[in-house]
Amino acid sequence: MEAKNAHQKKLNKIFNDSISDPNTVIVISSDSIKNNVTTSILHVYNGWNIIAKTIHYTMNITFTEIELFSIRCEINQAVQVSNIEQIIVITNTIPAARYIFNLFTYPYQLHSISVF
Repeated sequence: MEAKNAHQKKLNKIFNDSISDPNTVIVISSDSIKNNVTTSILHVYNGWNIIAKTIHYTMNITFTEIELFSIRCEINQAVQVSNIEQIIVITNTIPAARYIFNLFTYPYQLHSISVF
């Protein structure tokens, strides 16, 4: 239980520090599957302003596939914001977080990735 509380405190600190930085965009993703229908809800924040809120419904797709699709859509919206230096993706799916950036497809892009 202590590890969970420490993890939540770490995420809260990252979120609070980032929300006050105008050069940071936060992408928050939450997904669920019920009766073979996947629902994905995403929020994109810059400061305390919500840039986008998107809800995706799909059928017959894996959980990781919808998570990746949704996050990529939201990153596309996040990069449209001027003067962005950092995009933070908060997701409830560790396997999807590891596949957000495919360095074999885009070898000339530099990414700094941390998975908490």
